[in-house]
Amino acid sequence: MSTLTTSAGAARSARPAPTNWPAVLSVMMGIFSIVTTEILPIGLLTSIGSSFTISDGTAGLMMTMPGYLAAVSAPAVTIATARLDRRLMLCAFMFLLASANFIAAGAPAYWAVLISRVLVGVVIGGFWSIGAGLADRLVPSRSTRRATAVIFSAVPLGSVLGVPLGTLIGNVEGWRVGFLVLGLLSVGVLIALAILLPPLPAEQVTRLTALRGMIRGVDTRFALLVTVLVVLAHFGTYTYVTPFLERSTHVPTSLITMFLLTYGVAGIVGNFLAGAAVARHPHAAFAVAGALIAVAILALPSLGRWEPGAVALLIVWGVGYGAVPVCSQAWFVKAAPHAREAASVLFTASFQATLSTGALVGGVIVDRTSLPTVMLLGGATAVIMVMSVGARRMLFAQGDTPVRSRIRR
Repeated sequence: MSTLTTSAGAARSARPAPTNWPAVLSVMMGIFSIVTTEILPIGLLTSIGSSFTISDGTAGLMMTMPGYLAAVSAPAVTIATARLDRRLMLCAFMFLLASANFIAAGAPAYWAVLISRVLVGVVIGGFWSIGAGLADRLVPSRSTRRATAVIFSAVPLGSVLGVPLGTLIGNVEGWRVGFLVLGLLSVGVLIALAILLPPLPAEQVTRLTALRGMIRGVDTRFALLVTVLVVLAHFGTYTYVTPFLERSTHVPTSLITMFLLTYGVAGIVGNFLAGAAVARHPHAAFAVAGALIAVAILALPSLGRWEPGAVALLIVWGVGYGAVPVCSQAWFVKAAPHAREAASVLFTASFQATLSTGALVGGVIVDRTSLPTVMLLGGATAVIMVMSVGARRMLFAQGDTPVRSRIRR
């Protein structure tokens, strides 16, 4: 397997990285801002839809557009800026994120909100692809795993703190204020990145041929398959969980934040449980995550009609989904251990494209059928994912060693 690391990168890898935890935290806060901005519309879906007199399915485009743009920008931006300082790129993406939030806050019509979501998509693809693999450049090798866990903790933290607080602000002061606050947070993160990050000259040149070579690998293709299935199941349903809670569970608007907060706390638990388990039991960790999501989604139309049942299922759902990003990223990196940035690009592109597809398909189903129907279909998709992981595990048990991904020079 060939490496994508340049001679400069090889020289650096021979030297221990400095201990720079403030820089790690600044990257984590960048991803926290991005995650919160991306999924905030889930909590404000009905408010924004009512403001512009659009259906839930049309409002779901706010979740669809960023993901598709991120799927395109992840490889495009990474390849186009392969030789630029990574600190400069992260700061540029934070500037774009702040601009996107301010545009949404002042949007005169729904088309302006969608323009802001296009910018969010570009930021997601670029920042994630670069930031997810920076841990080993900011701390010594002995602390890399812990630093990576800190960076990825931004995903459940966005659900725990970002979305509930943004939803609370939006419900009390109006959804525009929620985006305004996120814009100000993005400016603060931009300043922190500029001050705390050291110069990070490019060390890996990710070429299009390298990405093509990874996709030909059996391990990478299977990581793509299970990621697509579980993310499709999750976002095809979770995008519309607020309308479900309001209309089926009859949760008062003032309590929606608490329900989402409960889900987010469970997501943090799932994140750290998966981080401890995926290295030793990669198949079992991913299968359990998918199974928890399937159980929660399938049971929600019946047990979720009562508040205690909805809370219990949101906890199960949160633990399951909190494990998904950790498991998926680990599978992609394992498929290409010598091309971590390329693995991050494929992880980001596949995750975001499927996120958007799930929100889009879910919106079509919601508009044409009902909320319980989209839950049942999403749960069935999660079951297929669990069965796929189980089949793969059986091949391992029978001694069918998978073909390792090959990265072309």
